[in-house]
Amino acid sequence: MSDWLRTIAFRTFFYAVSVPIVLLVPLVALAGQRAMIGYAHFWARVHRWAMRTILGIESRVEGAVPRGQFLYAAKHQAMYETLELQLILDGPAMVLKRELMRIPIWGWATRLYGSIVVDREASSKALRQLMRDGAAAKASGRSVIVYPEGTRVAPGEQPPLRSGFAGLYKALDLPVVPIATDSGRLLPKKGAKHPGVVTFRIGAPIPAGLPRREAERRVWAEINALDK
Repeated sequence: MSDWLRTIAFRTFFYAVSVPIVLLVPLVALAGQRAMIGYAHFWARVHRWAMRTILGIESRVEGAVPRGQFLYAAKHQAMYETLELQLILDGPAMVLKRELMRIPIWGWATRLYGSIVVDREASSKALRQLMRDGAAAKASGRSVIVYPEGTRVAPGEQPPLRSGFAGLYKALDLPVVPIATDSGRLLPKKGAKHPGVVTFRIGAPIPAGLPRREAERRVWAEINALDK
């Protein structure tokens, strides 16, 4: 089967399945956040199965997932890692851009899941809200995952980190675990998807409390470790 046929088959299956899953969210929400987290992970497993079975795409993890509470900072090249890392990292609270939260039902569902909203305009008010939401996630005992470049980028692109990362790093006062990935190599934003193995490289924790520039420099270098 050609890459284009596999891509069309995947899109047809995954979006057809996702619509009823999303529509059932209000019922699941009645059972509380724990049920929402389990339901979201069910959706992520459906995505993983379809990726492997239809597209021939699997994950390889280099490095160990550390135990404890962390701020994960990951490279973002495709939608793939936003679901796959929820399974690999055992459901950290996600930092998502405000535009995604406006999607009917889905945006509300991600709020129930425990997502943190970030405004890419980075106004002082938005940054304060980001830090409050991050602190609430920390108090709940969950780790937090952020894609500090602010948007998905093509392989080879290495933009500077957005200012929201530094605010979140300071507010949470947690070690940062950087994660590199090469998902964009198989899953380009436009065009057919290609079979193969997506690598996630989990770096060593970077201590909390470092000066902003040092923390950003180290995170930036580590999330781009596979992008050479």
